[in-house]
Amino acid sequence: MLKVYSYHNSICTQKVFITLAEKGIEYSTQNIDLFKNEQFTPEYLKINPKGVVPALDHDGRIVIESSLICEYLDEVFPTPALVPADPYLRAKMRLWSKMVDEMLFEATRELSFSAMFRQKMRDMTEEQRQGRFINVGDPIKRARLISTYEEGVESPYVLQGIGAFEMAFEKMEKDLAQAEWLVGGALSLADINMMPFVARLYYIDLLDVWLQGRPRVAEWWARVQALPSYRASVPDKTSAEQVEQMRLHGSRIHLRVGQRRAEYLRQRAA
Repeated sequence: MLKVYSYHNSICTQKVFITLAEKGIEYSTQNIDLFKNEQFTPEYLKINPKGVVPALDHDGRIVIESSLICEYLDEVFPTPALVPADPYLRAKMRLWSKMVDEMLFEATRELSFSAMFRQKMRDMTEEQRQGRFINVGDPIKRARLISTYEEGVESPYVLQGIGAFEMAFEKMEKDLAQAEWLVGGALSLADINMMPFVARLYYIDLLDVWLQGRPRVAEWWARVQALPSYRASVPDKTSAEQVEQMRLHGSRIHLRVGQRRAEYLRQRAA
């Protein structure tokens, strides 16, 4: 039996849900409320010492890190295959996973936080807020969190995130010139890894900032939205209230994000 430790709006968990849905695998879930710091309880830290979601329990065997979980699922449940058989294409697929893990996760976190979660932290008591900062064990992550909380869209980390998405969408437009999916012409974990991150921009009303002049990415996004696995794993698991809140808060920073993207492009050109 499979159990996924998740949080209802976790982009990394959504990657795992889409993979499970593509393969038609049944599973149970256990919610870990990140805003109640349940990820830092001794019980959960025994499951995932990093204190993040998701984590996969497969008959008592624990697998952590969403990209690794998705590859694990593809190996254990090989049909339909979501990892290319060709070694070269498999390496290209893993480059997308690497981009997501090393660049887009933090970029999405900063944009999401500046749009929405920043307000949630403002509504906390000072004791709760400081507890949230302290519980972030990694000092680099703590610095990013504090900067984004204090400065919002003006944080240098948000500008870095905007640049990360710019590079990702440039690569998507280029790679999609070869086929309708990112690697080898078939749906793979490269696409699944990207789906929740693009979806988050869509929900916080920022996706159009990057889709202008990128018709292939727009067509890819339309194909993604038509996939039953995507619909079951992201829209169907996102409540109307959550959608409304993401849209509301994202729309407030839309103009400034567009301006900061233009700032990033000027800096890069110089």
